[in-house]
Amino acid sequence: MKKTLLMLAAGFLAVATYAQNKTLPSANVKTLEGQSLNVQTLGQSGKITVISFWATWCSPCKKELDAIKDYYADWKKDYDMELIAISVDDTRTAAKIPAMVKEKGWDYRVLVDSNKEFQQTANVSSVPHMLLLDQSGNIVFEHVGYAPGDELELEEKIKELKK
Repeated sequence: MKKTLLMLAAGFLAVATYAQNKTLPSANVKTLEGQSLNVQTLGQSGKITVISFWATWCSPCKKELDAIKDYYADWKKDYDMELIAISVDDTRTAAKIPAMVKEKGWDYRVLVDSNKEFQQTANVSSVPHMLLLDQSGNIVFEHVGYAPGDELELEEKIKELKK
């Protein structure tokens, strides 16, 4: 009986932990200008929000952000959404970020997580890693890695949220 109750309690704890993790954790990142920002505010815009963890040294990350760039203006207009690119570059490689964003023509909000605080609290172990938040800030979809066409799957998920 004790074993059954213990297993039941562990199951409830796991469900409660999962439910708590459906929103963004409290973690600080920096803007490109060096200002600190708590990521929990990112889910409070009332918009569908895509958060893309990336790095300057990550080829699949850059391919993913390049592919989304082709659709982004339409997505913003059609779905009232925004994409926030969170760089996980360390302080040494973070200096390359502004030039790369300008060269690529990425019209995304770019933030830097050099100390990996957000990456760790969100349990992101590798990049690219994408989170999709609904209009209330709930994480409704996650995707790890990139293959051509993933941006179309993302658009389908965004469409579902807009309905």
